[in-house]
Amino acid sequence: MQFVAAPARLSTVSASFEADFAARLHWSAEQDAAIEERVAAILADVQARGDAAVLDCTQRFDGLQAASMAALELSPEELKAAYDGLPDEQRHVLTAAAARVRSYHEAQKKACGESWSYRDEDGTLLGQKVTPLDRVGIYVPGGKAAYPSSVLMNAIPAHVAGVPEIIMVVPTPRGEKNPLVLAAAHVAGVTRAFTIGGAQAVAALAYGTATIARVDKVTGPGNAYVASAKKRVFGQVGIDMIAGPSEILVLADGTTPADWVAMDLFSQAEHDELAQSILLCPDAAYIEAVQAAIDRLLPQMPRAEIIARSLTGRGALIHTRSMEEACEISNRIAPEHLEISSTDPHRWEPLLRHAGAIFLGAYTSESLGDYCAGPNHVLPTSGTARFSSPLGVYDFQKRSSLIEVSEQGAQVLGRIASVLAHGEGLQGHARAAEMRLKP
Repeated sequence: MQFVAAPARLSTVSASFEADFAARLHWSAEQDAAIEERVAAILADVQARGDAAVLDCTQRFDGLQAASMAALELSPEELKAAYDGLPDEQRHVLTAAAARVRSYHEAQKKACGESWSYRDEDGTLLGQKVTPLDRVGIYVPGGKAAYPSSVLMNAIPAHVAGVPEIIMVVPTPRGEKNPLVLAAAHVAGVTRAFTIGGAQAVAALAYGTATIARVDKVTGPGNAYVASAKKRVFGQVGIDMIAGPSEILVLADGTTPADWVAMDLFSQAEHDELAQSILLCPDAAYIEAVQAAIDRLLPQMPRAEIIARSLTGRGALIHTRSMEEACEISNRIAPEHLEISSTDPHRWEPLLRHAGAIFLGAYTSESLGDYCAGPNHVLPTSGTARFSSPLGVYDFQKRSSLIEVSEQGAQVLGRIASVLAHGEGLQGHARAAEMRLKP
């Protein structure tokens, strides 16, 4: 079957650009009402019946029957056996990717994840104490595809942060376990792992059961049921984010081979039909070359149907007046993945304020960031890069303020606090400060 990918062709000089641009960006994050209702029932069931509900859901949704949760737990020996049993090439690249991800997050911890303090001239100590979370749960998608890279990206920063217990849940429909996922859990330092998924797995992590201890935070991507469950348990536990469809935006000056850019657009479009791939470029002839490359390369792709639907439904090739204007439009989109496919990417990078991850230069394909470059591939989507950040060590830590006021400092701070507290009508606050003042 021949598939046609027809991304929208927009131009910033067109009178209808703003309306056409807004229509192409629109995506509703509203969950289907039936999904919301079903998820609410699953969460309530797990909260009430614990392990029994998880076992029932696992049999019903994954076709995996087990007499107890112990039968669904993957032992450390099984994870190591999966690692040892990998073909040499797979074992090598998995270890190499994990080492790069670990190295990046160790540098991140040094930069922003250490405690600090200082003393004022009067001897008052002020600071911040950074401590890891006690226990986190990581959700790894399973079923249609397996994602060992998600194991690395979620578990390694938690491990580097110092989290002592990392619980992985991964659905294994009909009991089909992926050796790479299990091996990745061994490499990344997962403490316990269970072959459960869906809303019931999120509920087990958030509420705790007789077998699974309640975690402090749940991270990792999943389907609409998982996203809905994470949204509902937020407040009981922390979550990383509610992820929308994957996105890539390519800023091109026309110097990168058109085939490379076309394939970069494919790399996100192949995720699902709602994924978004956009090209911004001031060279009209180059945009034509990229469209020609799309037409030529698409029939070679195993996921051609998904790519065609994604590019036709949500993709866009946008002709801009200049690279500067392209940067302005990129900031409005705030994409998950942003490639600067240019001979001088460092010229344009300072103009870009909002993006989950920025890939500099023609040789930096987004796919390298997904697997092995080092920075985290769990990124904000749907424009939330305007105020959100990639998953990192800091997501698995919490910060406590440190305050130690000296006798001398209490004389200064006490008077300030007293006046402000009286102004707020909180006399107890004022008196507490005043009692420490010298007559």
